[in-house]
Amino acid sequence: DSNKQDIFQRKKNAVLVNGVILNGPITDSKAGEKFVEEACKIIMEEVIRKAADVTEKVCEWQPPEKLKKLLDLEMRDTGEPHQRLLQLCQDIIRYSVKTNHPRFFNQLYAGIDYYSLVARFITEALNPSVYTYEVSPVFLLVEEAVLKRMIEFVGWKEGDGIFNPGGSVSNMYAMNLARYKYCPDIKEKGLSGLPRLCHYSMNKAASFLGIGTQNVYFITTDERGKMIPEELEKQVQRARKEGAAPFLVCATAGTTVLGAFDPLDKIADICEKHGLWLHVDASWGGSALMSRKHRKLLHGIHRADSVAWNPHKMLMAGIQCCALLVKDNSDLLKKCYSAKASYLFQQDKFYDVSYDTGDKSIQCSRRPDAFKFWMTWKALGTTGLEERVNRALALARAPAAQRKETGSITVAGDYCCMRESPQGIEIA
Repeated sequence: DSNKQDIFQRKKNAVLVNGVILNGPITDSKAGEKFVEEACKIIMEEVIRKAADVTEKVCEWQPPEKLKKLLDLEMRDTGEPHQRLLQLCQDIIRYSVKTNHPRFFNQLYAGIDYYSLVARFITEALNPSVYTYEVSPVFLLVEEAVLKRMIEFVGWKEGDGIFNPGGSVSNMYAMNLARYKYCPDIKEKGLSGLPRLCHYSMNKAASFLGIGTQNVYFITTDERGKMIPEELEKQVQRARKEGAAPFLVCATAGTTVLGAFDPLDKIADICEKHGLWLHVDASWGGSALMSRKHRKLLHGIHRADSVAWNPHKMLMAGIQCCALLVKDNSDLLKKCYSAKASYLFQQDKFYDVSYDTGDKSIQCSRRPDAFKFWMTWKALGTTGLEERVNRALALARAPAAQRKETGSITVAGDYCCMRESPQGIEIA
């Protein structure tokens, strides 16, 4: 009866516009809260507890057509009851890959960091966008603090940076910055009238930015996958003879397959000699900077003009967590990317508008990804992150040492054994 009276009272006091009640509830908040509570229980049990159990499967694998039938993927005109939605949550987790499982192996990431996970829960619930201080005060300050410390680990006294959706986007940012510094007029006048620009990596970026993949010059590597500096010098000379205008070199610190670290110091010498922007794609290997034992792998990185570094890889900050760091501290990011959107970035606000970072990003809405890394860093400290790096590299070297000694690699006891043969690697 009280519920009926409440409904009657709401209808009586309703504000109608075009037949739409403006002052009524959009959703049933009590039911929504209950759904969140029940869904969190499922996540806790099925993802955090059970998925980390070595006796459970990494994935309940199904081929695409069968999985379509097992999952109810159709969106309907009317909403479905919460119990059905909770069952869907169960099914989605069941048939997904459990990346925090002890036997999930990937060349780029694995595992779970509980502090980063809580940070993600918080940001998903708050749903912020880090483009102005007034809508995201805490997360903008967090990003500033994290970038400052990362810049220190690269070895720069000062710099700038921004978190973005991935290492590939960081590389695009860097290429565009290098091109803008080489020719600032390109921002307003476009590509017409420019010399044929060329650079040394990042096909996707070249395609996206209109440079063209044919203007990418690849540099020969040695048997370990490291760039050969003498070959870089030859290609610079070749490009100029062909009428091209080199402006960027992209070196790599931690390649995806071989884990190779380019000789950054020697590459920096060549870039300095020819006036080229040096970008280091340290998306994977950049985290070694936090290890006093292994930071020598990136010797010379302080001479780079920009660095891509993804804490979501070796430091387990949770996908996505990717930073572009820039040595230039003259607002180059803002000069390159600012659209001077006065309706978003008013200059007469009630606080210091230099904290509004949206005008130095190619995005407007931007996730507070730095918060995940910040929470992990606060929980573990620098020494804890250093231990994480040291353990990762020790684990990587253990199978190599075993193979050198015995000619085979045993993974997880008797779970599988890999042996070399004339045809390559055999798995038994």
